[in-house]
Amino acid sequence: MNIALCHLSQNYRLPDGSRIQALNDLNLKLQHNSFNVLVGKSGCGKTTLLRLLAGLEPPEHGSIEGLQPAQRRGIMFQTPRLLPWLTVWDNICFWRHGCGGSEEKARQYLKAFGLERFKNAYPQQLSGGLAQRTALARTLASEPELLLLDEPFAALDYFTRRELQDELMQIFAAAPLTILFVTHDITEAARLGQTIHVMAAGHILRSLANAAPYPRPALANRLALEQQIIALL
Repeated sequence: MNIALCHLSQNYRLPDGSRIQALNDLNLKLQHNSFNVLVGKSGCGKTTLLRLLAGLEPPEHGSIEGLQPAQRRGIMFQTPRLLPWLTVWDNICFWRHGCGGSEEKARQYLKAFGLERFKNAYPQQLSGGLAQRTALARTLASEPELLLLDEPFAALDYFTRRELQDELMQIFAAAPLTILFVTHDITEAARLGQTIHVMAAGHILRSLANAAPYPRPALANRLALEQQIIALL
């Protein structure tokens, strides 16, 4: 089912009593089983939009249509946010405390992300790349219908980021689900998205289509698409 965000506005009150507008009459449609990328400068409202879709806060004005209360949503942040007292395996299986997931999927992602030999390790024993792999595996093992990713690869080195981009594209190509991937990296947006939503000042400026099939090589020429995004920002 498609998800439509209609005339969303969101304001926050600062400690000094002033207000800041995070979203300003934003309209956006997410097609069912599509890979969407939301790109924009820092502070344009990307994370606020993700929080509304995740159900972490209600919209102040406007509505979100097509998103059912029981629809499973998985969210992953820029930092792994693993539970330090749980092993890699138990972090991946954290879905047991929620409303969906399977050990079969957990084992599948444990292997796919090269985490089998680290199954019994704790988060403090992992590199940044392995920790982020674990966080992504945990999110996917809950079998979400809507996958929300908030700059999940931003803190990683180029090589690890490219590997995780490849793995995410392979997962989507094998079993499509609705993805909204937030980034401020124009190159990453052009590589990953089927539809790239360019955002500024709390609203969507334009949505650009990218029909290139998956998987997409890291060094393919996407300069024209990147230039379109830059021109909008």
